[in-house]
Amino acid sequence: MKRLKFYLLGLVAALVISSCGTSRTVPITGRRQTLMVSDAEVLSLSTQEYNKYMQSAKKSTNATNTAMVQRVGQNLANAVTTYLRNNGLQDEISQYSWEFNLVQDNNVNAFCMPGGKIVVYEGLLPVTQNEASLAIVLGHEIAHAVAKHSAEQMSKQIQQQYGLQIGTAIAGALGMGQNTQNIAQIIAQKGLQFRNLAYSRDHETEADRMGLIFAAMAGYDPNVAVSFWQRMAANSGNNTSEFFSDHPSDATRINNIQKSFLPEALKYYNPPKTTTTTTTAKKTTTTKKSTTKKKTTKR
Repeated sequence: MKRLKFYLLGLVAALVISSCGTSRTVPITGRRQTLMVSDAEVLSLSTQEYNKYMQSAKKSTNATNTAMVQRVGQNLANAVTTYLRNNGLQDEISQYSWEFNLVQDNNVNAFCMPGGKIVVYEGLLPVTQNEASLAIVLGHEIAHAVAKHSAEQMSKQIQQQYGLQIGTAIAGALGMGQNTQNIAQIIAQKGLQFRNLAYSRDHETEADRMGLIFAAMAGYDPNVAVSFWQRMAANSGNNTSEFFSDHPSDATRINNIQKSFLPEALKYYNPPKTTTTTTTAKKTTTTKKSTTKKKTTKR
């Protein structure tokens, strides 16, 4: 009888969770996702945390590097906006209020808040080395925002909380201890911080793919992604198995880029046209006529 009650309550939980939220298609990849939080809720939380962060952060005093970050970021933002508009996603454009900041931090990192607030750490620039590689990083971070990975992570936590709440009722019905129920509630109520959010390996891989395409759309050569991620791998010295990480292993990431993502991204890449000016120099030959005076000898 208890087993039947457990099955019925579990079925109810599944029906309740699956009936909540809205379904959405991720741009470019076409993956379907279910979101249980509204854009307004996510943007409100994101803006609060971003403002709090920027109050404590120190902006870079390097005018050249700051201008580069803003230039590359805006080029990517323009490419994303054009893509969304051309693909019937005009409503999503209003969700972004793009802002690009370079901050004094030696960590090799960058992040993009939902809503398009992007922060680059100065420690990243020695690894990117050039604008195209910086575009690969920013494209990846922007992709997290466009794919609404933060909202999806929050939705999963909400689903888990629903499941735990219903699970608590199941646990009580099965005579499970109160201490176990309390632990489950604590896990369910764990907070979320956007800039420290660890996305799943699937989300990271999706952001790699989308970000490479965004960079190509913005006019940056996606081929540089391979050498950039190789430098990142050398910088991090990360030999940890991806089974224990939220990120793909360096080898897996580079392999995905070379074999799958790069051929796709190159379809969106139009190298800037270079104008070659040929100058034809006309040589002017001046011929000097020499006049020889013949001397007349009188005989």
